[in-house]
Amino acid sequence: MKTILTAFLILLTSVAYAQGNNIEPFLPELFSQFPNIRDIAISSEGDEIYFSVQSYQDEVSVIAHVKKINNSWSNPAIAGFSGKYFDIEPFLSSNGLKLFFVSNRPLESTDDEPKDFDIWYVQRENKNSEWSNPINVGESINSDKNEFYPSIAENNNFYFTCDERGTKGKDDIFFSQWKNGKYSEPISLSESINSEGYEFNAFIAPDESYIIFTAYLREDGFGSGDLYISYKVSDSVWTKAKNLGVEINSAKMDYCPFVDITSNTLYFTSKRSSVNDSNSDFSSIQEILDEMSKYDNGLSRIYKTTLK
Repeated sequence: MKTILTAFLILLTSVAYAQGNNIEPFLPELFSQFPNIRDIAISSEGDEIYFSVQSYQDEVSVIAHVKKINNSWSNPAIAGFSGKYFDIEPFLSSNGLKLFFVSNRPLESTDDEPKDFDIWYVQRENKNSEWSNPINVGESINSDKNEFYPSIAENNNFYFTCDERGTKGKDDIFFSQWKNGKYSEPISLSESINSEGYEFNAFIAPDESYIIFTAYLREDGFGSGDLYISYKVSDSVWTKAKNLGVEINSAKMDYCPFVDITSNTLYFTSKRSSVNDSNSDFSSIQEILDEMSKYDNGLSRIYKTTLK
């Protein structure tokens, strides 16, 4: 009876999550000034945001941040640990005292040659303290392949993306259990989530009840990378991933999910565009510039929606 009830609740929740509210630009006055904003992490109090700023062709990527002071956001600044190497994909711990991120920086500070992408972290004593020097997460998670997009549950279980490391296809989402003070050997999640194609950029719910990730060019997709959701039934058992639907996904790349569980708000990156490509009969250069400078103009932007 319990198994039937669990399956029924999962089905109801899956349908509910697929019914997003209207998609809204998130802080357009802040993010529109940058060519590409790739991903974000928001503190549990909602007063800090860390995000990746990238050039048009991804030659440059730094992690920047803003703070809310007297109910207004500060001017963006490059995070103290970033600015020299290719840094992306910040993830804040729930207490805000540890921040994980991805970087191609060398392992040794005496070496200037970038390496493959690893997961790193910085830490601080309190939210007003400076971040420490970056620390490599170590061989339990990192390898001589590329590791991306860290997402850590409240019990410290670690989820991330990796390529060419015992994957079921191209990129897979991996899981490493925190046990007896250390991380276990990472394993690729089941075929309910991973496939022979590309699965990446996974957000794990703090209690591990669900995972939202991007899958690329699936048959039930809408043309590029789409956001999917899967629910944890028991250890190592997940429901078959479900597309979050046309209410959330677009015909362009939708990726880098982050959920604020206090407000049930889904934030994600999208390359969607509403730029008019028909015969618009523009009468001035300014009209064309205004059209191209829309928030949803095909560049990476952050959007939000409330999950019901």
